[in-house]
Amino acid sequence: MKLSGADVIWKCLAEQGVDTVFGYPGGAILPAYDRLLDHPIRHVLVRHEQSATHMADGYARASGRVGVALATSGPGATNLVTGIATAQMDSTPLVCITGQVPAVMLGTDAFQETDITGITLPITKHNYLVQRADDIAPTLRDAFRVATTGRPGPVLVDITKNAQQELTGWAEAEAPAGTGPRESFGAWPIEEAAALIARAERPVILAGHGILKSRAMEELRELSERSHLPVAVTLLGIGALPASHPLNLGMMGMHGEAWVNEAIQDADLLIALGMRFDDRVTGRLASYAPKAKKIHVDIDPAELHKNVRADVAIAGDLRAVLQALLPHVAPARREAWMARIRSFAGGGPTVRDLTGIDEPGPLQAAQVIHDIWRATEGRALVVTDVGQHQMWAAQYYRVSEPHTWITSGGLGTMGFAVPAAIGAKLARPDREVWAIVGDGGFQMTQAELATLVQEGVKINIAIINNGFLGMVRQWQQFFHDRRYSATPLSSPDFVKIADAHGLPGVHVSSRGEALAAIRHARASAGPVLIDFHVQQEDAVYPMVSPGAPLHEMIHAPRSTLVETGADLL
Repeated sequence: MKLSGADVIWKCLAEQGVDTVFGYPGGAILPAYDRLLDHPIRHVLVRHEQSATHMADGYARASGRVGVALATSGPGATNLVTGIATAQMDSTPLVCITGQVPAVMLGTDAFQETDITGITLPITKHNYLVQRADDIAPTLRDAFRVATTGRPGPVLVDITKNAQQELTGWAEAEAPAGTGPRESFGAWPIEEAAALIARAERPVILAGHGILKSRAMEELRELSERSHLPVAVTLLGIGALPASHPLNLGMMGMHGEAWVNEAIQDADLLIALGMRFDDRVTGRLASYAPKAKKIHVDIDPAELHKNVRADVAIAGDLRAVLQALLPHVAPARREAWMARIRSFAGGGPTVRDLTGIDEPGPLQAAQVIHDIWRATEGRALVVTDVGQHQMWAAQYYRVSEPHTWITSGGLGTMGFAVPAAIGAKLARPDREVWAIVGDGGFQMTQAELATLVQEGVKINIAIINNGFLGMVRQWQQFFHDRRYSATPLSSPDFVKIADAHGLPGVHVSSRGEALAAIRHARASAGPVLIDFHVQQEDAVYPMVSPGAPLHEMIHAPRSTLVETGADLL
């Protein structure tokens, strides 16, 4: 049977189980778009190609499947770059398909010709330039294999226009792309890791994104409970263990919980599972966890010993490693260690709690996040943008289930939340989805409100509006003598912007209005935008200064604290 290369694209995607793609048409990809009408795959028309990759990213993280984005050549392809880099840093499996000028015109500086494979080489797991229709099917099948095996990540396939137009044969794949063999690891590192755990008096598990990627949540829970090992999570590790679990200490790092950072610095053993020891986690490396032995498990061998030297390093699928380790780990109780950690928290519970906060007074972002958590009972799928609101959400939205916390971690991409939330909702239509954004990040991709309406997607948008580029302003406050250069931010009336798109919008500026607005949004059948005007010069606490040791944190002045209980540190 002979098919056009364009038809082969869609048949390959259907073969791989793809039901939704995100994209924007143009001349070099037009043959593929022409044939889309004859294939049972939903296309979501974005308003900017960057959003196509963010939607595919949110779709992939929420579903566990590969996200797919399409764009034309030239600026269409280059507009994908930020989203591809975001996915690469956070190990999200994407396949991005771009159109390219005809093969005979390559290298001639033809209209909208760009070397997108060269541009994206450093930010993809692999990429391909396809110049013949015969090569489309094997290349796309290989792209899905590469995106999903080992450490997941984005793959780009650039297909010339002539390859889409040519006829070629079609044969079903011999076998669907699988996850491939797991890395092998010997018995010695497993036994040595178990021995270190048995000897440790002050151990801490550092749970990273790899727990969720490997779907090793139950193994993490069993390891923690069996040997009474407290768990600290990275920003992307949130959800690996329910926030309500008594051994979940909370988030570590630059804006992590004070007691977590103190525990890491006092630990005699760190068990790092699927995390990278990046600078936002460790602070100054020379003073990081100086008393601790280190066990490091990661699927990517390049991450082992890269930033922190491990005493036991195991390269392998995290779930497989934990399944091999668990039989060697003996039951233990470490009550003295847990009591010491509670002492770091001022003797209170190692959680943040705003229950009982008085209604009057200026609205604070932490209160908004807390109210969303209260209203949803921690069961919503939350997608955040990047900045202060991201850190407050990490601190005050207590995630109870895996894969319900989606954020840009490694790249820190503003504008991520709204498109990623759309993708997440399309992947999980059964879930309540909240996009929590800042007034700066929202303006970067607010055009996707039109996509939201066109596609009939129900998400709720909470804008934490403080009139600043908040996190940069906070750094200017702490480290540049409050010289607020280019951070005061004017915004349009977001409620009117919502209305212009046919969405209900709500303006909230006081504590008493917040919970009612959240309940209204949840009860609405369609999307709702809430513009929360919060205290302008609020800051995220604690904070580890760049280059400072992890235990040297900037704490909130007593006069500005709104927290209670354990936060009075």
